[in-house]
Amino acid sequence: MLDALESRFRSVVPNVDFCSLRFFEQREQMLSVRQDVPQPAWQSDDVGAMVTVIHKGGLGYAATSHLSAGGLRQAVDQAVQWAQRTAGRGVTDFSKVPMPHPVGEYASPEERPWERVPLEEKIELLRRECSRLKVAPQIVDWEAALWQRRIETLYLTNQGGRVHQRFSMMLPHLGATANDKAITQSRKLGGRGRCRQGGFEVLEQVGFFNEAPRIGEEAVQLLSAPNCPTGKMDLVLAPDQMILQIHESIGHPLEYDRILGDERNFAGTSFVTFDMFGKYRYGSDLLNITYDPSRPEELATYGYDDDGLAAKKEFLIKDGILMRGVGGVTSQARSGCPGVANSRACGWNRPAIDRMVNLNLEPGTSSLEEMIGSVKRGIYMKTNCSWSIDDSRNKFQFGCEWGQLIEDGKLTTVVRNPNYRGISATFWRSLKMVGNDSTMSVLGTPNCGKGEPNQIIWVGHASPACLFSNVEVFGGV
Repeated sequence: MLDALESRFRSVVPNVDFCSLRFFEQREQMLSVRQDVPQPAWQSDDVGAMVTVIHKGGLGYAATSHLSAGGLRQAVDQAVQWAQRTAGRGVTDFSKVPMPHPVGEYASPEERPWERVPLEEKIELLRRECSRLKVAPQIVDWEAALWQRRIETLYLTNQGGRVHQRFSMMLPHLGATANDKAITQSRKLGGRGRCRQGGFEVLEQVGFFNEAPRIGEEAVQLLSAPNCPTGKMDLVLAPDQMILQIHESIGHPLEYDRILGDERNFAGTSFVTFDMFGKYRYGSDLLNITYDPSRPEELATYGYDDDGLAAKKEFLIKDGILMRGVGGVTSQARSGCPGVANSRACGWNRPAIDRMVNLNLEPGTSSLEEMIGSVKRGIYMKTNCSWSIDDSRNKFQFGCEWGQLIEDGKLTTVVRNPNYRGISATFWRSLKMVGNDSTMSVLGTPNCGKGEPNQIIWVGHASPACLFSNVEVFGGV
């Protein structure tokens, strides 16, 4: 089918500066067992293509689910018309953007494809893990689920570009909610963060078959735990909270379209400005943030972005200094600043925009025991459950499912409803210790929203545990 699609596209390519076709096919399936009862299976199939045209400085695009020669020709004609209408009226001369014409391919690692596992086996393992969550009468809701997504793309350009990519993604979920009178507490498997590229083997990699009893027991334990204390203290964050911290207070502020103002009306702007790159101290010397597409299991690993730019590892922040941001080929041309391969679209009927990618915090040299042992008074928090951050991605307030006090270098009392707040522009400078490889986790999020019309996309994050000093901590209700 892809060969025939390419032939049709080549036959209708107009005489313009640049033309591309991005074919996108996606299949999703979700299975779940809740309170030991199998829920209705959910499946979605989506297929279509986006045509982009640049000519005489103008930019136009049109999407179609009709992949015949006639359907593609109609989409090309519409894209040409829009390019003609926008010529001389856009924020930039798009004909001067150096659009790539790549040739290559990429495929997710996959040892045991989802389709080869019988449905009966999937339901049975969900039944088993769901039942293991119900560890006590106080557990009032419990669920085990699997969400699988398969994507195939083909990117073609008018100057011979051809990139074929195939992705398989898995998001396993375990969750338990406990209740005692007016108190309700929940625990989840990494806050839905233990998602990766790969096949059924991902379940073993993320500990899906071992975690259910612990999740249920911790939900019950939180019912009798005291509320989190209030005050400034040292804060150790587990990887499943660090990914939210990286995502909200580094990833989004560094997106070039926010800095350029494109997202102002919907998702906000950024406290970062282009004159900060190369000299601004974002964090302590221990802060090293990379865009890293070299981890094949991470969610946003790919060979090329949706504008055909080849993906390679880059430091965004090195030794605490801001080096570059998250901007694709168009935003790089508009800003005059180097970026990364991060133009991405959530589907065939959305244009590629600057999106977060694999943003990782490089490991340090400290063990978790060393970090905790260095704290006289502090708290250890795990698993995000709430977040709030202002429109410039600067002032934030985050809540976690699990807290445990650190007193004289030892973990002591478990506390519920732990929260902390800070300011992105200064919080990362309080980074005191960074965990080593033994504390590192490869995680991600499946629901990063942005753009008008809205696009929901999967993002990867890998991080060790980290210690921050003198953070404002408080309890919830």
